[in-house]
Amino acid sequence: MAKNINGNKDGTNGENQSYTIHGRGVVSRSKLVKEINAGRHPDFHVIDVNGQKFARANRDCSTNNNIDK
Repeated sequence: MAKNINGNKDGTNGENQSYTIHGRGVVSRSKLVKEINAGRHPDFHVIDVNGQKFARANRDCSTNNNIDK
């Protein structure tokens, strides 16, 4: 279960094709989406943008733990 996930902004238009999970390393977008949908990261959810699924942090009062600050 990850508490901090950072988007790598490594897609053609700056979108996240991979994410860095602290203590684990780089994870592909598709793998992270599957893990979130399976409930492995309860502080995160998946959004659909034009047919592509991306990870997003659940909102809270802090910005330092959100994916793209």
